[in-house]
Amino acid sequence: MTRMTPSEAFVETLVSHGVTDIFGIVGSAYMDALDIFPAAGIRFIPTVHEQGATHMADGYSRVSGRQGVCIGQNGPGITNFVTAIAAAYWAHSPVVAITPETGSTTMGLGGFQETDQLPIFSRITKYQGHVSGPSRMAEITARCFDMALAERGPTQLNIPRDHFYGEIDVEIPKPKFVERGPGGERSLDDAATLLAGAKFPVIVSGGGVIMSDGMEECVALAEHLNAPVVNSYLHNDSFPAKHPLWCGPLGYQGSKAAMKLIAQADVVLALGTRLGPFGTLPQHGIEYWPKDAKIIQVDSDHRMLGLVKPISVGVCGDAKSAAKAIMDRLANREMACRHNAQERLAEIKAQKDAWEAELDAWSHEVDDWSLEVAEGSGAMHPRQMLRELEKALPEDAMVTTDIGNICSVSNSYLRFDKPKSFFAAMSFGNCGYAFPTAIGAKVAAPERPAVAYVGDGAWGMSFGEILTCVRERIPVTAVVFHNKQWGAEKKNQVDFYDTRFVGVNLDNPSFAEIARAMGAEGVTVSNLGDVGEALEKACDAQKQGKTTILEVMCTQELGDPFRRDALKKPTRLLDKYKDYTVV
Repeated sequence: MTRMTPSEAFVETLVSHGVTDIFGIVGSAYMDALDIFPAAGIRFIPTVHEQGATHMADGYSRVSGRQGVCIGQNGPGITNFVTAIAAAYWAHSPVVAITPETGSTTMGLGGFQETDQLPIFSRITKYQGHVSGPSRMAEITARCFDMALAERGPTQLNIPRDHFYGEIDVEIPKPKFVERGPGGERSLDDAATLLAGAKFPVIVSGGGVIMSDGMEECVALAEHLNAPVVNSYLHNDSFPAKHPLWCGPLGYQGSKAAMKLIAQADVVLALGTRLGPFGTLPQHGIEYWPKDAKIIQVDSDHRMLGLVKPISVGVCGDAKSAAKAIMDRLANREMACRHNAQERLAEIKAQKDAWEAELDAWSHEVDDWSLEVAEGSGAMHPRQMLRELEKALPEDAMVTTDIGNICSVSNSYLRFDKPKSFFAAMSFGNCGYAFPTAIGAKVAAPERPAVAYVGDGAWGMSFGEILTCVRERIPVTAVVFHNKQWGAEKKNQVDFYDTRFVGVNLDNPSFAEIARAMGAEGVTVSNLGDVGEALEKACDAQKQGKTTILEVMCTQELGDPFRRDALKKPTRLLDKYKDYTVV
């Protein structure tokens, strides 16, 4: 036991858990601890907004595999964490949100910047730790860090501001690591038996493959089965795109090749994925989820097994360990899929070639609205522009995507060969995610280019973090799709509300000029032939410490509706609402 202040115990516990970077906005509630961050080797990165700080912690954690940390002032600073913590929750990101609170002796009196901070995060964290007294500072701090990794998700460390002061006798806890196993013997045997008898097996490689560092094991199993591999929704980096068995992502704006191939499956191995609803809904007019196939689902959370799709076998285990265990069980078995391997490989190639040819020829969307607005604007068609960005992306780039029409369409074009390269807001789908997440990813891996894809609507929520990049010398690249609209919602008004546009048209300034005024590089791109070179230069500029905002001017054509499943044609009973025009 060592005599120290609670602030020192808090900081020493952070150091014990390997914390080197913390994102947030300065506040008096934790200033006693903040004062000794530099002496402990912890870099405090001040951000423009607390939501941005939490997204940065998310990006940091997803690249590094370690806890990302954010901190803010009690009350309004902490409530600004909420949206980003919810996004981290659905992305299974081990973010530790440190939430200093009103002093313990005045709680409930309605003091300055006071709110009850634990209930706010109760449904979007995996664990909540409350420091009930100064003597428990190190204990509860360590538990929040341990639980973030063990539970694969955000935790909350709530500390009344008066508990940073005083003197305590304390022993700093060491980190605890939970080793995950492959799953139960019986379920693994059953999975191997189903795969051994499969004539057309398909693997869905999910986020669990990335989190467990299991791509190598997934590749080995796929090669043993000669099975096509599809990425689960928004996990395009879960299988190497250059591999001949890779077929692209499922879900919204995914790969037709992936969908047509999984539709033929008699056995599906869903490896490290919860098979979320938005990643298995019909797309491109294809009802691709196989109705009669046997489904093997591997997930480290038993509550996810069979939750969304009926399954034949559920394996509660780590994706990497489970893939290896199944491979071991198949090593010396007769495999039905061996007898038709060449035909299946030919089918994989044919479907992939057809999809690539379609993408090459897909110059713009073909609905009536798109045909009206796509021509004569002097701007680029989004799909052609996205193809050029795809070609120019550095091989080791980390790409973050925001929510929105063009960002969603980019799902068809984003391909990666190494894991921990692609980061989206997942099923929470909040705007303002991509840019700050790219900043956090860059802090975790400064040697890799970081590129954010952002629509002009979502850009308005996050571009203030340009100041963070400039002030803190964290160079990233943002590609801002400037088409003067909230495109995903406009598509709904086209399809369901007779092109009556309310709240979707945006009158924007030049984002490149704003970037330059804030101290970054700003480049406007209007010609398709300039897209690739502009992105290459922007990524090269990161090596010189420069942040670049590429403002790419796009036509207003719209992709497939984002929420066709959630809308109905309107019924109007009052005459004044039956037919009107918005000017």
